[in-house]
Amino acid sequence: MKIFTSAQIKELDRYTIEHEPIPSIDLMERAAKALTRAITDGWNNSVPVIVFAGPGNNGGDALAVARMLGELNYHVSAYLFNISGHLAEECAANKKRLIESKRAKDFIEVTQEFDPPRLEKGMLVVDGLFGSGLNKPLAGGFASLVKYINASPAEIVSIDVPSGLMTEDNTYNVRANIIRANLTLTLQQQKLAFLFPENQQFIGQLKVLDIRLSQEGIEKIEANYTVLEESEIRPLLIGRDTFAHKGQMGHALMIAGSYGMAGAAILATRACLRSGVGKVTVHTPKMNREILQISVPEAVLQFDPEETIFSEAVDTEDFDALGIGPGLGQSETTAIPLIAQLRRTTCPIVADADALNILASHRAWVQQLPKGIILTPHVKEFDGMEGHSADSYERLTKARHLAEQLQGYVILKGRYTAICMPDGHVLFNPTGNAGMATAGSGDVLTGILTALLARGYKPADACAVGVYLHGLAGDLAARDLGEESLIAEDIIRYISRAFKRLKE
Repeated sequence: MKIFTSAQIKELDRYTIEHEPIPSIDLMERAAKALTRAITDGWNNSVPVIVFAGPGNNGGDALAVARMLGELNYHVSAYLFNISGHLAEECAANKKRLIESKRAKDFIEVTQEFDPPRLEKGMLVVDGLFGSGLNKPLAGGFASLVKYINASPAEIVSIDVPSGLMTEDNTYNVRANIIRANLTLTLQQQKLAFLFPENQQFIGQLKVLDIRLSQEGIEKIEANYTVLEESEIRPLLIGRDTFAHKGQMGHALMIAGSYGMAGAAILATRACLRSGVGKVTVHTPKMNREILQISVPEAVLQFDPEETIFSEAVDTEDFDALGIGPGLGQSETTAIPLIAQLRRTTCPIVADADALNILASHRAWVQQLPKGIILTPHVKEFDGMEGHSADSYERLTKARHLAEQLQGYVILKGRYTAICMPDGHVLFNPTGNAGMATAGSGDVLTGILTALLARGYKPADACAVGVYLHGLAGDLAARDLGEESLIAEDIIRYISRAFKRLKE
């Protein structure tokens, strides 16, 4: 599913109007019907409704909703803010329709002074002040109105976007001046800002309403952002030949685990084995010998000369993919062989955890990373590498730039994990849940990605399939076990079910 910018949303509206064809006022009526249905699903007509409409198309939607709710015998009071003395054409048309319908209990057009209505518990506020076209923070009277609405005990439904929230970049927004909705009814598709954790406080519950915008237009408009769908993942899966043997299923190398952190190596290796690779070799310090031999008997062990740390780069000629970093430690004795390993490895690489922490403390080394490398940082690891970001949009922008600069892949982990591609495109992963916020979850992802690369997946496909599979395994585990009790080992145990689900 594509995620469009505010400018592209306008372009899609125009395309629909021109090619369906449909008059813009009728398209607004279609959207208002969908909005009204969603509101009536949640609130019956015994609930008093206060509609706040702005002067643009979002206000036009709100006025149309006010009329339709009135026709269903809802007790509706509508306030239209026309401070500048200019209304969008469709907003003006819906103002006229509302007045002529005589369905609103009260209709007030605010041009100067505003005496706000009393908002009480048990009331519903429909926020139609500003939508996806907003490009600057709210100020003055609108900011005061937003604060007044937020301070009330009434429930709030926002049309398309909570007023004050911009659809992409809110880095310099004034967060006190953004509506905090209980429910956001967004039109046709999610907005980029909805995928960022700091904006969830404004969105509340989210419902995406299909208003039948042109499918042809959606396909034609190029988008930099996409949310992965299961139907896109299935065709990427590589099958197993009936006569396959382990030598054809790939040989992965995992460089992981310092003394005391063998668990990270175990989790990554188990996940790698569960993800279809034919063979896994683990390079680890000598003191991890017994625990790894017992915990992962299927793996081949290769021991570092040192007892407790990774100290020497290894030959990767016989391997099809390398996963490096889980539990590796950050000593300077490890840092030097790490960069040597990254520079000399010719097979695909997944770098995670302490590999990233070492790069963060040796930032000049980042420029020496090989093309096609896959980096899998969580927020703290990424900020260590690229500096603190004010918000998720700024961080995502940096991650996109890093992927383009390296001609590699940056997987920025989170609720909607962002896969930043070498061409600047970003894939957001919808699978996964809060139960996966647990130690070792990232090590599992490293193992999955390394296995897929060793199996012969192209790096871009490995990223998409691996991240989706990882989240899906977590979702299946959470469904059976609950989020609170989920641990990384559970994700590994459900990888097989995730594969089965995708292949079915």
